[in-house]
Amino acid sequence: MAAASAVIALLSSPFLIPPPKSNASPPPFPSLFHRPAPCPSLPLSSPRLSSPRFHRYIPLNRAPHRGNRFTCRAAEYKFPDPIPDFAAAETDRFKTHMLERLTKKKEHFGDCVGEVVDVCTEILSNFLHTEYGGPGTLLVIPFIDMADTLREKGLPGAPQAARAAVVWAQKHVDKDWNEWTAGKDSDSD
Repeated sequence: MAAASAVIALLSSPFLIPPPKSNASPPPFPSLFHRPAPCPSLPLSSPRLSSPRFHRYIPLNRAPHRGNRFTCRAAEYKFPDPIPDFAAAETDRFKTHMLERLTKKKEHFGDCVGEVVDVCTEILSNFLHTEYGGPGTLLVIPFIDMADTLREKGLPGAPQAARAAVVWAQKHVDKDWNEWTAGKDSDSD
């Protein structure tokens, strides 16, 4: 009995038996494969959905592949290189903020505030000097690295320090970059 069901299912496959011929116009989007009408046991609520043309052919691939007609604009844009002076200034601002912020949270960091800030500052400085090239290039990776490094070194408050660093960076880094580069552009005119 199971073998008979398998044979019936195989023979009723839409890929082996073409859809019935009719005088209906071809589907609006030509395709190599078409699906026949859905199972008749399923109720159809809309008369539009039950029209023979709608169910006769449902294209699996609406348009044939025509190669690379479109290019990604983001691939054409080259982000600026990091600016060492900006990175140094921003690192100093970050360190000052983190010292003030984490000193207020003694319950999380205890006497290790200085070490925690040094680790976070070193990671952000490295990122700003090597990878940050303006708005659109601020990544989450350095902040994950901060939390991981603090945990590996056994320092307290890794999640809290990384969170404080992310919040500060989101508020300041892109804005400070725009101010820094706007000032540099007007100097060269």
